[in-house]
Amino acid sequence: MTPEEAYNYALKYGPSEETRRIACENSEFTYWYARDIDKCLHEDTKKAACKEPEYAYLYAWGIDKKPGDDTRKTACKNSIYAYLYAFDIDKCPRNDTRKAACEDPHNAYFYALEIDKSFHEDTWEAVKGTEYEEEYNKFLNQIEKEKII
Repeated sequence: MTPEEAYNYALKYGPSEETRRIACENSEFTYWYARDIDKCLHEDTKKAACKEPEYAYLYAWGIDKKPGDDTRKTACKNSIYAYLYAFDIDKCPRNDTRKAACEDPHNAYFYALEIDKSFHEDTWEAVKGTEYEEEYNKFLNQIEKEKII
């Protein structure tokens, strides 16, 4: 039985240790199993979801509904999921999510704009010399104008 078949079987007949174990061979079906079948956190599904950044983020967002060191650590292996984790789950800046988001200038810019909401050396270094540098400077100028007003 494949992870997809295990998921579909459990969807029709209910959860079991066997279908959960098989679904946990694939991070995507692990997440769907936790969301649609278990409908709650289960250590097996959480551990399996944490094999890939996308599903670690989705697990924290849709199943745990709170931050966790394990899901954050895995999400930080990919800059977009690090940014999304900070934005949707942590709802605040952190050095680990910022560092990971700064691996990509696009995500660094939006981290500064939406999460830090101010200048930070790491985000500046990530956007400097890229297409986002001008927008970053406009953002900082707007912050300064708002302080004056």
